[in-house]
Amino acid sequence: MSTSDRPARRPLFLVLEGIDGSGKTTQQQLLADWLRDQGESVTCCRDPGDTPLGQQLREILLHSAGDLHPMSEALLFLAARAELIRQVIRPARERGDWVVCDRFLLSTVVYQGHAAAERIDPNWLWSVGREAAFGLMPDLILLLDLPLEVAIQRSRRQDRFEARGREFQERVRRGFLIEADRQPERIRIVDAEGGPDEVQRRIRDEVERVLERHPRA
Repeated sequence: MSTSDRPARRPLFLVLEGIDGSGKTTQQQLLADWLRDQGESVTCCRDPGDTPLGQQLREILLHSAGDLHPMSEALLFLAARAELIRQVIRPARERGDWVVCDRFLLSTVVYQGHAAAERIDPNWLWSVGREAAFGLMPDLILLLDLPLEVAIQRSRRQDRFEARGREFQERVRRGFLIEADRQPERIRIVDAEGGPDEVQRRIRDEVERVLERHPRA
């Protein structure tokens, strides 16, 4: 069956999550390439970022020399996300694009809710986060999970969050797994060990699983 003869599929809003070094950037590109090869239109983005305000807040959040309270961090992430939705994600969805985003609200829930020394209630973060996202939630969150030792070896950058040390990163991973256990249908754990193509196959299996439930546009 040619691409033009294939039944139309409902474009999905997909999010890649995981600890730093889990391979989100690589897998985002591979997933977008796979979808485009099938004739789909795809918009890729990262949170925070990809808007003028988002880029400014990204620099503050990831590279500021000063210390920020987790509440300040959370509110800055929510502001950046609101603009990303307004300027990038919502227009893409209105065009009928698939959206593949590097991080979204789950990261705020985990980093500021589960992992921070002065934790914010994760349930409150989900609630206010949905409001700040205009009610828009991903169709599927792909949580790339791997042992911390492997992630540390892979990671090539150092930002404010990575600089908080191993114990913090362990709380981050644990927070992701807790939230995945709470929302098993929306948050799917993907084994991120192995080569990029092997991990990508696991991701595609999860995407296809969702499409089987909602195959047509």
